[in-house]
Amino acid sequence: MQQLIQLRWIAVVGQVTTIATATMFLGVDLPLPAMLRVLACLVAFNIFSHLRWHEQRTVDNRQLFLALLVDVFSLTAQLYLSGGMTNPFVFLYLLQVILAAVLLQPWSSWTIVAITGMCVAALALFAPPLALPADGGPGTLSLYMKGILISFLVNAALLVIFITRITRNVRTGDAALADLRQRAAEEEHIVRMGLLASGAAHELGTPLATLAVILGDWKRMPEFAKNPELLAEIAEMQTQIKRCKAIVSGILLSGGQARGESSAKTTMKVFLDQLVDEWRASRPIVSFEYDNRIERDIAVVSDSALKQMICNVLDNALEASPQWLRLEASRDRDSLNLVVTDAGPGFAPGMLDHVGKPYQSTKGRPGGGLGLFLVVNVARTLGGSVAARNREHGGALVRLSLPLSAIALDPEESSHAA
Repeated sequence: MQQLIQLRWIAVVGQVTTIATATMFLGVDLPLPAMLRVLACLVAFNIFSHLRWHEQRTVDNRQLFLALLVDVFSLTAQLYLSGGMTNPFVFLYLLQVILAAVLLQPWSSWTIVAITGMCVAALALFAPPLALPADGGPGTLSLYMKGILISFLVNAALLVIFITRITRNVRTGDAALADLRQRAAEEEHIVRMGLLASGAAHELGTPLATLAVILGDWKRMPEFAKNPELLAEIAEMQTQIKRCKAIVSGILLSGGQARGESSAKTTMKVFLDQLVDEWRASRPIVSFEYDNRIERDIAVVSDSALKQMICNVLDNALEASPQWLRLEASRDRDSLNLVVTDAGPGFAPGMLDHVGKPYQSTKGRPGGGLGLFLVVNVARTLGGSVAARNREHGGALVRLSLPLSAIALDPEESSHAA
């Protein structure tokens, strides 16, 4: 519709220019009052269309059909007043027919063809011929032949310009639709993974409880009670089983939603500090740098999915760089930024273009690449983004950007605090 409005403004300018040139420089006698009234109606309709479609963003076939009918009838009125079939600009009907074929449904396009055909027939039967002055140019140099040439050039230029724009719009829409289909497929994949994870969590509950009971019994047995080294190992095994049970409970609580039943009220600094303390205590990291640069704290919502998203990035970095890792947290006006840096080998050259795609990994094991896939999709669900790149001096950098409005308890508070 916006393309038709622009084309209509071009038609208004073209008609004004043509009428002025024909009357002032070529000496053609035209009924100016009537033609200017038609032109004024076309301008009024275009202003109305601009005001309406500036706010309403959806257009159906019927509305496009009516808009093209207005263009056809205004062209017919102007041609009737300026010579009918003897006017070389009668070929502008082809522009309306081609636009109808591109924009409308088949029945509407054929209706436009029938209406333009009847308009041409009516002009041939009832319109008075155009009285052209003798310009002394016979054959190809006559004024009529020059008009046909100008009409052809105008038709060709407008068709190239607007068909190119309309085709570009169609390609953009197809690309957006393909992206939506890809996202739907990825989300369906996540749902399947969530169902499998929930089922596995239920199944793991019983053996973990059994192991906890057995270790408790071992700890009280005289053979183990007299051996401090074995007691220490049993205590470590109990700690790891508690961690496994906490992970299983988190899976069952989160239910695959970014802000679900496991949500909890906290502040941004407290959430990140607690997450880092828990992660550092349960991972064999040699050197871990944590730099929290958040100056203005706000109340936020945290849950297991958000926590797991950040831990996944840290776990991937730890696997690549077990000796050194860095997490930097900061915020700008309306987003939380987390930067994870490692000193590992970095991403493979072909991996950076596929970050966030499932099973895109160089680890060489089944299921590799699902960590960043989940990270990207959770961030996208929250309205954020994930960017990855290799550092100049070795290692990789992953940046998480999350809008404060997605995690803040009071979005207005987050905007005021900025």
